Amino acid sequence: MSVRLLTAALALGLIVVGRAVAAPPDDRILAVDQYTSEKARTLARKYAPALRDLNAGIYHCLPWLEVSKESIGFFRPKHLVPSKDDRYLSLRIYVDQETSPQFASLKMDGRAAAMFSRYVGPMLRRMTQRAELVTDSLVDGFTVIVDWLKPTSQPGTQPVRETIAVFADRPTVAAYIAGGVKLRDLGARASVFGFDGETPLGRLSIQAWEDDFVKTFQIANYRLEPGVTCR
Repeated sequence: MSVRLLTAALALGLIVVGRAVAAPPDDRILAVDQYTSEKARTLARKYAPALRDLNAGIYHCLPWLEVSKESIGFFRPKHLVPSKDDRYLSLRIYVDQETSPQFASLKMDGRAAAMFSRYVGPMLRRMTQRAELVTDSLVDGFTVIVDWLKPTSQPGTQPVRETIAVFADRPTVAAYIAGGVKLRDLGARASVFGFDGETPLGRLSIQAWEDDFVKTFQIANYRLEPGVTCR
């Protein structure tokens, strides 16, 4: 299936849910006292304003994305060496969309590639708006986790989510942000794991492409709160 058709398939299923309150919940960010190492606590305190800005920016500017409780923070990837305290700035989002026949017809690796292409790059750019994050030696890397409703989930049954968890080390992300690494190369260099609900699917091979949806999409009649700007 062509990139254009993949992009169209993803767009056809999008729905948007309005915000009920004017400010993002603070509990989307993991509290400092919940970390298990001094390195993580140091990072959480140092970058607290950046994490709040990340949370608020997604909440106000990308209202079709949901950040779950304690889904922003400096977490240690489980697949890395357990004895090392590697800390990745991590973000988990849920994409609220209905199932479209085009999207449902894709295999899991196709759906994963579409979601990677649409969301991972823009999320990394939001996560690194404070430029120091890509030069700080305490930051070992970045994680973007994207959830969506599995297309074969049936009405009236327990919903099942599909997930990709993307892990990229700091030098790779720094090169991507600087323009030295393209999104397709990021897809090849990052570690991408898939999940069918709670069932691990192992590492996925991602064929990514540039998708400007997040930059260009606008919700009809959606108004920002006074004083809020999006970029």
